[in-house]
Amino acid sequence: MRRTNVLCAAAGIVVSALAVVSPAQAGYYLIRWDNTHVCQVWSEGLSMKPLRWPSDYEVVSKPLPTFSAAMDVKEKMRQQGHCTW
Repeated sequence: MRRTNVLCAAAGIVVSALAVVSPAQAGYYLIRWDNTHVCQVWSEGLSMKPLRWPSDYEVVSKPLPTFSAAMDVKEKMRQQGHCTW
C-alpha cells in the first residue's frame, strides 16, 4: 500500500511538471463582420465558433498568442480603415 501511494505521488509530480513546462495556450484571432465591418477578438479556446447568422464573418488575422496582441492588431486595423470599431 505504501509503494502505491509513493507511485501515485510521483506520477502526480511528473504530470504537474509537464503541465508547467508546456501549458496549453489558446490563441486569439480577429474576425470582421461583413455587414458592419466591426472587428472582434475571438478566442480559439472557446468551444463554439461565432454564429454566422444573421451576418457572416471572415477571419482577418493570423492566430495571435495573447489578448493584448490581438487588441493591438485590432487597433492598427481600425486606424488603417479595415475595421470600423
